[in-house]
Amino acid sequence: MPGLRLPGSLLRCAAAAVAAMLAVALGGCTPAPEPPDHQTPPSWIYADLLDFSQTMREEGAPAVLVQAKNNSVEWTHAEGIRTLEERQPVQLSDPVHMGGLTTSMIAVSVLKLAEEGKLELDAPVQSYFPDFVRIMKPPGPVTVRQLLDQESGIPDYSGELWTSAPLRQVFDTPFTLRDRLAFAARLPWEYRLAQPFEPSGSNFVALALVIEQLRGHPFAEVLRSDIIEPLGLTGTFITNGGPPKEDLLHGYLTVEDKRFDVANPRVYIDAPGGMVSTVRDANTYYSALLQGKLLKPSTLAQMKEAVYSDFKLGMSRWNDTCTNDFYYGNIGDVQGYGMVSMTSADGKRQISMAMTYPPSPFVAFLHPLVPEMADLAQQLLNDWC
Repeated sequence: MPGLRLPGSLLRCAAAAVAAMLAVALGGCTPAPEPPDHQTPPSWIYADLLDFSQTMREEGAPAVLVQAKNNSVEWTHAEGIRTLEERQPVQLSDPVHMGGLTTSMIAVSVLKLAEEGKLELDAPVQSYFPDFVRIMKPPGPVTVRQLLDQESGIPDYSGELWTSAPLRQVFDTPFTLRDRLAFAARLPWEYRLAQPFEPSGSNFVALALVIEQLRGHPFAEVLRSDIIEPLGLTGTFITNGGPPKEDLLHGYLTVEDKRFDVANPRVYIDAPGGMVSTVRDANTYYSALLQGKLLKPSTLAQMKEAVYSDFKLGMSRWNDTCTNDFYYGNIGDVQGYGMVSMTSADGKRQISMAMTYPPSPFVAFLHPLVPEMADLAQQLLNDWC
């Protein structure tokens, strides 16, 4: 374990004080040039991430991947194996299931529709997806913006889906977007006048259906034309039911005390939870988004202006103590996989990390390792000013 580590700001202050004393002692000597603003991080900055990676590997996690960037400087870490069966060593470019990171991609495609005048954020959802009211029977009006902000109160379909049949059977069954909303419709929907932020995957299923109605193509194809192809994200794609790519990292559960591979299940075919990406692609995407390469400046400003919540228009935020601003991105959690990506407001300091969890029983809600990953990611960026 690393020893005592001072915050980067204290180390810089101490260095400056020493430099000042040397300047006085040496009289007229020319002072040494200032070091560059952004250097490869000293080992103590990423020591906790390395400790975490080693601990996870010792506890049975097949793989941990990290890419951190500070302007043009990069720090990476890839440890583990692609599969527990064939045990090939991982590469940083290996794709993993990205889970909730897909929400901001869906949000970008919805916001592009708004920029084109094909959609109004404060209009009712049924204006663009007429079957929404028939399927969901909401207790009051629901707007597109409420879905994007996860303030609609719509019940989460996932609990009903995962308990609809024996677990192995559910993993082997493709469900349409409408099927997923129908699962949500089985649950009570309590409408409140001031609906707070309440995470529910049903919000983005409904938004995917809005995209399909207005574009006339499957939402995955729209994401590809809006984001994946323009940015050259060669490791980003959606599960389509074919054989898994050779370099895809395999995640595992234990089902009935037996190991169960969840790398390419049919349940994720053409669904928001089926998007696969790499840590490099995730960083490329969020850097491009925050540097205004995907949306107009006024639209991007709306994504950043969360006041009472740390989630706005499909994107999460965390405190950036280096700039007194925020990091933006998302966390991803699907069965067997966890992923975190956060980027500074200027798109220049960022980290994406992913792991395949130690095989364990099914976790219905957020895996406890994901918040730990997010804390470590934020700590590294705050230390690497």
